[in-house]
Amino acid sequence: MMNTPENPLWLADWRRRVSEIYAAVRQNPQAEDAWDLFSAGRDELFKTHPQSPLTGEQKEHFDGLDYYLYQPEWHLEALVDQDVIHETFQIQLPAEGSFSYTRIARVNFVHRDKSISLSLFWVNGYGGGLFLPFRDASNSSGTYGGGRYLYDGIKGADLNTTAGQFILDFNFAYNPSCAYNDQWICPLSPAENRLSLAITAGEKQFEHH
Repeated sequence: MMNTPENPLWLADWRRRVSEIYAAVRQNPQAEDAWDLFSAGRDELFKTHPQSPLTGEQKEHFDGLDYYLYQPEWHLEALVDQDVIHETFQIQLPAEGSFSYTRIARVNFVHRDKSISLSLFWVNGYGGGLFLPFRDASNSSGTYGGGRYLYDGIKGADLNTTAGQFILDFNFAYNPSCAYNDQWICPLSPAENRLSLAITAGEKQFEHH
């Protein structure tokens, strides 16, 4: 059973504003310009919003999240294969109760002539949403050790999807809330979404102050 958040109205506002950022991203035909909007919008939310994953002390020292420079080679189109075994993963989140997500597809793409695939999940529960966490060889050396997210439908993180094709722009990869301080516990990537290559794009590891 899901627990009621401490401040439901602020959480709803946070999700709405994140959704607005992604809506602006999808409407911008220039991917790098869209990424500038994305990073600036997140910085503002992290610095000013009551629902920010940062503590009050962290906000006082916050001067922006750290990203790799935008790299067009990490803007990719993937093909969606829905012929997969639907397996459900479940974890307990202290603030939200039981959280479960089910494998619904594989997204297949090519980078530098190498074929790669990631599992795509659906968050179970009312409303649901697509969920794409991943880990890669950059974790703990340049990016958060627990991996990052690319899609999270609950919070409106959606780069662009159709029934058969999927946009994977790893420049928009971002950290889960637990990357910023230990008051958060987050669902992380299952073993099947751990990549052997380093994805040096998107958000870097957060430097704690």
